[in-house]
Amino acid sequence: MIKQLLFKGFSASLLFWVCYACSDATSKTKTIADTAALHTNNILPAEVKNTIDSNQKVIYLTFDDGPQHGTMAVARLCQQLHIKASFFMVGSHAEQKSDGFKIVDSIKRAYPLLLLANHSYSHAYSKYRYFYQHPQTAFDDFIKNQQLLAVPYKIIRLPGNSAWVTQNRLKASDLVKPVCNLLNNAGYNVTGWDVEWSFNHKTANPVQSADKMTGMIDSAFAKDKVFTKNHLVLLSHDRMFRSPQYLDSLARFIQLLQKNKDYRFETIDHYPQLKPL
Repeated sequence: MIKQLLFKGFSASLLFWVCYACSDATSKTKTIADTAALHTNNILPAEVKNTIDSNQKVIYLTFDDGPQHGTMAVARLCQQLHIKASFFMVGSHAEQKSDGFKIVDSIKRAYPLLLLANHSYSHAYSKYRYFYQHPQTAFDDFIKNQQLLAVPYKIIRLPGNSAWVTQNRLKASDLVKPVCNLLNNAGYNVTGWDVEWSFNHKTANPVQSADKMTGMIDSAFAKDKVFTKNHLVLLSHDRMFRSPQYLDSLARFIQLLQKNKDYRFETIDHYPQLKPL
């Protein structure tokens, strides 16, 4: 299936890679200010949001923790299928990969099909409780990432925790509420998730099949198990789809959802009731 998709999407993929290869190289030794300055011209003006039919069910595909192995494979697949998706990226991961900032910029240039969003600079150093117990330090970590990656919109996902901050709603555990309040006061939106495509933490391979995930999406909509009615945010991770076998599973999942004419895909900046971006 992947070979067929690659063939059908050859022209779009070729254009994507020409842009990718021509992007400015960014040294890992650059200061935050210098790096942000390189990306300033790529910041996009706010888009006039599409009007969404209230009868439609909107799916927001989101991929966390990039740039990493799998990010570009997922990005190319979404482009070939012309499916909108959002990538919540980590600044330290961009610094650690030799082509990390090129990957970040390629996602930004693919807007409005693909969207770059903020997933913190450090990913809490995988010490989530300590990270959130120091809310000002955590807040500064998100701001550092916003500047480093020149994230175009004020949309954040907390590492290791599902919380929501929109124009008129705040839903957060006691642990993360202090940093959510700081982000809220600074005009940021925080988006959690409604359904998660889980992965094996030893192999990073997906746990559920494409068919199982499709059923979970259908069930969440049918039972209204979503933060906002008729709007569903799916959490997954770039590295889950780094191999052709599992990328094929992602392709099947998307194509199964496409068969339902009531479903529509959007980037996370179209989520209802966000504060001004």
